[in-house]
Amino acid sequence: MIEHALTFALGATSLALLFNLWCLVRGPGVIDRVLAVDTMVINMIALIIFYGIREGTPVYFEAALILAMFGFVSTVAFCRFVSRGDIIE
Repeated sequence: MIEHALTFALGATSLALLFNLWCLVRGPGVIDRVLAVDTMVINMIALIIFYGIREGTPVYFEAALILAMFGFVSTVAFCRFVSRGDIIE
């Protein structure tokens, strides 16, 4: 039963990732593109976690945590760049 749920979750998350990619390409503004990239990072974290559950190894969870940290820092840095014009004051 868990295999079917994981297959569905992987498929749904992959589809959401494709929709985010479309929003990234077609986004009308810079802020929309930043939100699309941030949502893509969240979907990639979900894909890594689902794959880690399927494989049964904790290595993928550590990779998901590292990706979450990089995603957060990059989103904050890009938002500061868009709003102020510089990242470091």
